Amino acid sequence: MEYIKTMRKLVGHSPIMICACGCLIFNERGQVLLQRRSDDNLWGNPGGSMDLGETIYETTIREIKEETNLEIKETDLKLFNIYSGENQHRIYPNQDEVYIVNIVFETSTYFGEIKGDSESYELKFFDIDKLPSNVTKTFKSVSRDLKVRKQNDRYKLPYETKDNQS
Repeated sequence: MEYIKTMRKLVGHSPIMICACGCLIFNERGQVLLQRRSDDNLWGNPGGSMDLGETIYETTIREIKEETNLEIKETDLKLFNIYSGENQHRIYPNQDEVYIVNIVFETSTYFGEIKGDSESYELKFFDIDKLPSNVTKTFKSVSRDLKVRKQNDRYKLPYETKDNQS
């Protein structure tokens, strides 16, 4: 976050490119954990911006801990997808503009009690078929891919393969 603060001092609200990492966390019922953000009141997966020198795994683990109080391990993270382009363009309520390279992982292995921070109004598990309609622009592609993958028998979500891997 210090990097972004430094960049903002130099460029103001002008567009910058950032790398963000997040995670789709599934419970035993196959529901996905979403965060209702305090800055725009919209839903999305928990995650955030990479700090200088961090790996994508370190960023994901740190952001999930900060925003949900859950602990996840690098070895339990599986790449879900990487998103970029116009659908990852965002203008925050304070008018800061970013283009995000958004790396999204998935896991069904986590530890701890869910508890939000100042960036979260609410944390809640949702059925994939019943995701909220008021989601962040950057989550729309993720939610589309979640629904497509759930309908496609060739792909299994982590909770579907955890106990029956051969």
